[in-house]
Formats: sequence, C-alpha cells, structure tokens
Amino acid sequence: MDQFFSLFAMAIPIVAIVGGMSVAIVRIITQARIEELARRERIAAIERGVDPSKLPPLPATAQENYPQSYLHGNGRLRRAHGLLIGGLVTLAAGIGLAVLVAGVEPDKNEWTVGLIPILVGAALLVCSRILWPPKAGGGSGTAG
Repeated sequence: MDQFFSLFAMAIPIVAIVGGMSVAIVRIITQARIEELARRERIAAIERGVDPSKLPPLPATAQENYPQSYLHGNGRLRRAHGLLIGGLVTLAAGIGLAVLVAGVEPDKNEWTVGLIPILVGAALLVCSRILWPPKAGGGSGTAG
C-alpha cells in the first residue's frame, strides 16, 4: 500500500506538468485555427465581391492584446513583469512550503526548507524592481 501512495505522490506533479503543457499546446493550435478560418472567410468574401472595408476585422491574436510598446519597444518592462510574476510565485511557494513543513513537524526546524524558495523569490522581486523602467518625469525608477 505504501508503494501505491509513493507512486501516486510522484504522479501528481507529472500530471500537472503534462496537463499544463497540453493546455498551452491546444490553446495555440486552436487560436491558429480560428485565425486561419477567419482569413479564409475574408478571402472568400472578397472573391465574391464584398467590399473589404465592410468586413469585420480579423480576430485579435494574443500578442495584439498588448500595447506595441510592451511587445517591441520596451523589453525592460516585459522582463521586469516576468521577474515580478516569477518572484511572487516563488515567494508564495516558499512561504507555503515553510508553513506546511512547520505544521507537520512543529518541534523541529525543518521549516527552514522554505527559506530557499523565499530568498529566490525575494531576489527575483529585487531584480524586477532594478529592471523596472524609469518614470516618464525623469525619475530614477526607484520607489519613493
């Protein structure tokens, strides 16, 4: 019975990773298919003589939902956002791990296992703040 539980415990992260990757792949394929069908429909309408200005616009891609300055002109902001999100997730995971381990073994100091992800998350947050672009008013980009 113990082997079953250990196998089950190992299967949870594997299923989560494979499931997350599968969802991402299906989303990308679905979005590409929707764009392809919209383009085909637009071409068919133009071939039948419909005025292109009267046709509805093509569906927006995921990248078109962001401002152009975010995608192309301001790589620092994009990188800072990535570090901010990664830092918050890692920090939360570290705190959760420390609290979980402290709850299981309250008389031991094994809660310190959570210090590594906590410190990594804090470092990512500091890096995000360093990379954050300066404010438009000539500010230095530091918190004030």
